[in-house]
Amino acid sequence: MSSLDPALSHDKAAGRPLDVGTGGDVFRISRPWQQILPVVMASPHSGRDYPESFVARSRLEANALRRSEDCFVDEIFRPAVDLGAPLLEALFPRAYLDPNREPFEFDPGMFEGALPSYVNSRSPRVAAGLGTIPRVVANGEEIYRQRLRFAEAVERVDRCYYPYHAALRGLIDQTKALFGFCILVDCHSMPSIDLPPEAAASGALDMVLGDCFGSACAPPVIQAAETVLTDLGYVVGRNAPYAGGYTTRHYGRPTDGVHALQIELNRSLYMDEVALARRPYLDTLAGHMRQLVSRLAAVPAESLRPRSR
Repeated sequence: MSSLDPALSHDKAAGRPLDVGTGGDVFRISRPWQQILPVVMASPHSGRDYPESFVARSRLEANALRRSEDCFVDEIFRPAVDLGAPLLEALFPRAYLDPNREPFEFDPGMFEGALPSYVNSRSPRVAAGLGTIPRVVANGEEIYRQRLRFAEAVERVDRCYYPYHAALRGLIDQTKALFGFCILVDCHSMPSIDLPPEAAASGALDMVLGDCFGSACAPPVIQAAETVLTDLGYVVGRNAPYAGGYTTRHYGRPTDGVHALQIELNRSLYMDEVALARRPYLDTLAGHMRQLVSRLAAVPAESLRPRSR
């Protein structure tokens, strides 16, 4: 794979006390030398390594493909690794494969021939063109010139999706083994421009916290996040228009001691959304996300451990 923006380096953490492990060209894990916080961070949509064959088959220019990225979200959360919590980053781009979906949420209209019965072709994400293999980028432009072979989609799932989730599951299990519970922060960004009508309200919000309406984490987790962010001066919403995706729903099991919280950052805070360029506030925001992770780690353990059944 190759980056569409060679200037965007994944090595900004050089000099920090990190242990950086890779899953080939699929994912990267930045670990502290010692994990001392019961927190795992994941950035599933900040990947920017685009296969040349994918770019060649797309009907879009390079920058148009990047509209689906959560640009710079990995950089914003990476400073929190210093505190003692690992960060998992997908290196493949969301336009190529979206790990925040079920493994086989596919749009039948994208493929040659019929799809197997186990494919979920009726989800709201598929209807919007944003399944596991997206049909469109975030602003609704079609990605592909021609239909895909199902075997090609399966290869992407096997090569990217399953290794990413195996790494995430491993981090959660390791954290739970160390502390008895785990807080998973699923890190995302939301656009402030070109919003669909149902998401227009997010343009007035700096951040949206999603806990799947209370099912994905214990109440003290989202309360702590909302308090620290509000105290920092941000306008924060809960669960609307983003309540949490597959990762939040799938891993968030409070009764088992796994608490998943999705956070969406308004891109207008830290980047030029047209030029896809950093703004100076990015470093300030990164410091605030460091404070967020610190505050989450301070939630009393007794409210987060598995509940007896």
